[in-house]
Amino acid sequence: MKQTWKLELQEARAMVAAALAKAAELGVAQSCCVTDEGGFPIVLERMDGARVTGPQIAWNKAFTAAGHKRSTHLFNTPPHGPALPGNEAFGIQHSFGGRFAVFVGGFPVVVDGQVVGGVGLSGGNGEQDTACGLAALGALAALLAPAGHRVLVAADIKL
Repeated sequence: MKQTWKLELQEARAMVAAALAKAAELGVAQSCCVTDEGGFPIVLERMDGARVTGPQIAWNKAFTAAGHKRSTHLFNTPPHGPALPGNEAFGIQHSFGGRFAVFVGGFPVVVDGQVVGGVGLSGGNGEQDTACGLAALGALAALLAPAGHRVLVAADIKL
């Protein structure tokens, strides 16, 4: 048997609040989704003025990151990104009815070495999406640190 951790609403809300505060600081209207380990939304929020397509894209990124236990941009990072033409996962983005996202903006949520969810951002460029994702992970790290939990706060996550 293995002990597992579950993200709860309070933690997901803190992550989204931090991501959207960073987006406001950067001057970009974002959508942010935090999912559980199965890729199902706990919190999904779209800033005023953000694209109407953003929530679905953010969810897809969080779904992919949680389910595949890696940052979504790593699928297309040369030269060995598995979704690049000629590599072993070329075409994977067509999986799960097209929900599999293979571009920047999705990050697994890793607590004490376990993937407990995903966070996805949509609305900015890659650098902005990454900054907002790192803000979300950092907020969770700060929230859980007093209890002795370690949250992986990094752009390139692959377990």
